[in-house]
Amino acid sequence: MNRIKQRFESLRQQGRKALVSYVVMGDPAKDVTLPVMHALVENGTDIIELGIPFSDPNAEGPVIQKAHERALEHGSSLRDALALVKQFRETDSDTPVLLMGYTNPIERMGYDTFIENAVDAGVDAVLTVDLPPEEAEEFNEHLKQANMENIFLLAPTSSPSRQKKVTDMAGGFIYYVSLKGVTGAGNLDVNSVKENVTSIRALTDLPVCVGFGIKDGASARAVADLSDGVVVGSVLVNQIAALAEQGETNPATYAEAVSVIIAEIREALDKNTLDK
Repeated sequence: MNRIKQRFESLRQQGRKALVSYVVMGDPAKDVTLPVMHALVENGTDIIELGIPFSDPNAEGPVIQKAHERALEHGSSLRDALALVKQFRETDSDTPVLLMGYTNPIERMGYDTFIENAVDAGVDAVLTVDLPPEEAEEFNEHLKQANMENIFLLAPTSSPSRQKKVTDMAGGFIYYVSLKGVTGAGNLDVNSVKENVTSIRALTDLPVCVGFGIKDGASARAVADLSDGVVVGSVLVNQIAALAEQGETNPATYAEAVSVIIAEIREALDKNTLDK
């Protein structure tokens, strides 16, 4: 069984919500990301979403765009990300790792070569932001054969027909984007989240995780009862950016900083469960 399926099954049995944490590989330097990944897990992250640096991350807001820029300044690449996951697996064989990025680097490597290397590294899933389901059938089939999940996004603007098309193809979990626009934008509309997550759940048995707008324990709790988990990204990348701007070079300092954020969100999610 794929690690993502195992993790959600374990969480379901415990009555807990999934915490998915996003960071960009190589931001702000290659030696920072591995200790940050381990720190995220140690403080309650269930699934790591590792961003692949790309020169034109058009679905991202300014915060994450700058993270991509910082990573690219040090030459970080898809191959580096695969090597990093392999290194992560030397001491963590359980935590699911999802690669999130854009189609171009994967196509340049070649679907088969990418999947072969990803399986060897211990990657569990991919989310290609700019690969819609209409164009993903071949890639999706290859991923299934390799026991890898294909994660898809749904948004408040997704029509019922789009929801059906995505849920029919998706694996792992559905990533519901709670806001219109790019990452880091806007305020969370809990009523809209409830309506759309209910609609998605009517179409699939896959878990539904909510991202965009989750900035702290309070916002995580606000959607915890409405979904199977939350995705946290911009607040972590913001913290990394702040340290980078200060000229910080110690990877342990970055790990400690993200630990504080994740521990607070994890506590809020678990308190939500215990309060029921």
